[in-house]
Amino acid sequence: MLKPQDVLVALNLCRPEATRCTYAEKAKALGMSASEVHAAEKRLCEARLIDPDSKGVRRGPLLEFLVHGVPYAFAATPKEWTRGMPTAWAAPALANQFAQSDQPPPIWPDPEGKTQGVSVQPLYPSVTQVSEEDAELYDLLSLVDALRIGRVREKKVAEDEIRNRLKQYAGS
Repeated sequence: MLKPQDVLVALNLCRPEATRCTYAEKAKALGMSASEVHAAEKRLCEARLIDPDSKGVRRGPLLEFLVHGVPYAFAATPKEWTRGMPTAWAAPALANQFAQSDQPPPIWPDPEGKTQGVSVQPLYPSVTQVSEEDAELYDLLSLVDALRIGRVREKKVAEDEIRNRLKQYAGS
């Protein structure tokens, strides 16, 4: 059975340079322990989302899981007003594709955050730290959040953007 942190590990593994890293290097980059990364990769192999030999992501099945599984398996609902880091359509990956509305932006809670909005539970506690240090992973995580909490239009744009990025990584 997959856990939310497995999505974080899978998104990281989408990038070719991540597959060449040790468990310790992946763990440091993701704010996890090496044993958590190892266990996540094992679950991802069992779910047939990564290849057991190469540890490379199976992009088609992963995209299908992100679009059709994650919003149900790891559902999120914006909650209370707080400060933090923008996610979903409020994050840089999608912000320029949607007009500003009177709705408060979805954010991951972070006491150091500069944006006020409605709280969205991140997939894993280290997501804000990881996103501050890795813009590419921040984009992927915020796109997944658009799939988790978005309306039809936001979900469609996020799906297309994730698909494009996965193709881009495959060509790297």
